[in-house]
Amino acid sequence: MDLTKRMLPAPVQGGLHMEGYWVWCGSAIKAEDGRYHLFASRWKKDQPMHPGWLFGSEIVRAVSDVPEGPYQFEEVVLSSRGHQYWDGMAVHNPHITRYQDTYLLYYIGTTWPFPKPAGKDRVAIEDVRTDVARANKRIGLAWSKSIYGPWHRSNEPILKPRPESFDNLYVTNPAPCFLADGQVELLYKSAGVRQDPDKPGGHIHGAMQFGLAHAASWNSEYRACRNEPIFSEELLMEDPFLWRDEAGFHMIAKDMTGKICGEKYGGVYAHSADCRSWSAEVGRLAYSRRVLFDDGSIRTLGNLDRPFILFEEGKPRCLFFAASNGTESFLDATDTWNQTIPLR
Repeated sequence: MDLTKRMLPAPVQGGLHMEGYWVWCGSAIKAEDGRYHLFASRWKKDQPMHPGWLFGSEIVRAVSDVPEGPYQFEEVVLSSRGHQYWDGMAVHNPHITRYQDTYLLYYIGTTWPFPKPAGKDRVAIEDVRTDVARANKRIGLAWSKSIYGPWHRSNEPILKPRPESFDNLYVTNPAPCFLADGQVELLYKSAGVRQDPDKPGGHIHGAMQFGLAHAASWNSEYRACRNEPIFSEELLMEDPFLWRDEAGFHMIAKDMTGKICGEKYGGVYAHSADCRSWSAEVGRLAYSRRVLFDDGSIRTLGNLDRPFILFEEGKPRCLFFAASNGTESFLDATDTWNQTIPLR
């Protein structure tokens, strides 16, 4: 599937914009009421975009009669619930899907043992609180029989870091794919810490890498099934989206350096016969941050992250992205939103 040939002009007013909030992530589903429901992350702009999400992100649901939107906010689905919970202080990275009669919301959460930043206390990237919050990221699951809830939330993460593996620091960016018999393949992003041989007692924060977990069903145990990351450290990616068709398994993801797809922060395409061994197509641009809008303008966005494809009856209908107006990713952004791109 060549997404670049299917992309229609992006609606300027499409997706989800929220005044006074940073908006990130975004995945959508057509529900029992015939409408489209978008699950996204938001947090108040009284903290910086990054790492502010670690200290206040919540997951919201918005609705539209058409897949490209615009989407209107309806409710907060998951929010903070206390330091004592593994996901008690921030939830993020929602990925909505459905298996049979149950809606499944995969997400990440974190907690930390200090007061919530308030007032003029703006948390910086190099703050030790950021390190603690980031290291506590885990993957969880919420489920409901109705898109309107109530949502039942996992008391424990469904996936944790493994102390002796490449993913020993945190796990994040869940990307599930269901097989016909209900088995689940789950791609995730991870990072590890390893000892620095030149510094006794010192450690190196490893590169972001992809792992794979598997479960016999959505409500059974999820187990990481690779002792090595899917790609080498030279192929630096994040934000995977996974799907399956008659040709096998497919993935799009964010290229952190541009060495794979040719555009920094552009889209990588990779494929696999069994979801275990993957090949990334070097030189193929799955999507570009240079976007044609329906008002005729062409803009290069600071971000086009967290890709999600909405399928209907097995066919791709619309792309969803976390977008920013920055020039260098989100570091200088003043606004973020969920951007939709309809597909022909």
